[in-house]
Amino acid sequence: MISSKQRSFLRGLAQRTDATVYIGKQGITENVIKEIDTGLECRELVKIKIQEGCMLQPKDVANDMAEKLGAEFVQAIGHKFVLYRESKDNKQIELPRR
Repeated sequence: MISSKQRSFLRGLAQRTDATVYIGKQGITENVIKEIDTGLECRELVKIKIQEGCMLQPKDVANDMAEKLGAEFVQAIGHKFVLYRESKDNKQIELPRR
């Protein structure tokens, strides 16, 4: 579980990045889950965008993906949300102390 200070730090990092995973009309597919998992392992912080044709709610999808992938929900704004998971092999982000 990350603290509010750490979450705020991650929001700042996420603000400067573009979405790397897109969820389309088909919703959450196995490929989308794999792509998010790979992104979390490589980058630790992943921004996901839900496309116009998809009827899913960002906060619901974010919480579901965080639970399935062992990640932390950082934020949801509009049709975008951000997830964080510390990488086992490729640690890049140093979180502030609690």
